Amino acid sequence: MVDLSSSSTEVIANDGFPWYAIRLFTKSLQDVKAYFESFGYECFVPMEYVEIMKPEGGVGHILKPVIRNFLFVKQTMDNDTFKKSVLNAKFKISVIRKIDDNSQFALIPSKQMYDFRLMCNPEITLRKFLTEKEAQLKVGNKVFVKYGPMKGMTGRLVRSNKKYYLLKEVPGMGVMLKVSRWCCVAIEGVE
Repeated sequence: MVDLSSSSTEVIANDGFPWYAIRLFTKSLQDVKAYFESFGYECFVPMEYVEIMKPEGGVGHILKPVIRNFLFVKQTMDNDTFKKSVLNAKFKISVIRKIDDNSQFALIPSKQMYDFRLMCNPEITLRKFLTEKEAQLKVGNKVFVKYGPMKGMTGRLVRSNKKYYLLKEVPGMGVMLKVSRWCCVAIEGVE
């Protein structure tokens, strides 16, 4: 369990539940999130701080979604109950499905989603968000972070603009966090 920051009230726990990735075909991300939360489902939207100009002058920071067409929902319910809630939604949405079996929803493993949520912490400034295709095009070795604030995370060590980043992919997007390559240890075929 990790507390995101001293000012944040959200605590991220790795409780063993996998996650669904939902693609939205509507502009009302907050309405879709509220719809799933009304059933008691835990939802996650990657957020980042954006600078805005205040009317009285100066610069302010507000939290905005990184991507407006994805929502992640924790699977704390059985599959049939979740399917019913998706079918009864008044919004145009689509749950990401498995590549090899198109009839089943794809589930993001708990450990992978835990790392992804930690990497999406808006307090971290040296990070980049990528589309799924951009993330797949990045070349890098699978690594395990052995030292530092990201200790225990796994991902791919990639280079961008002469800097090293830890790349973590989930269906629909990827996130890169600045990391020292000396903190990483190569792993063979295990993620």
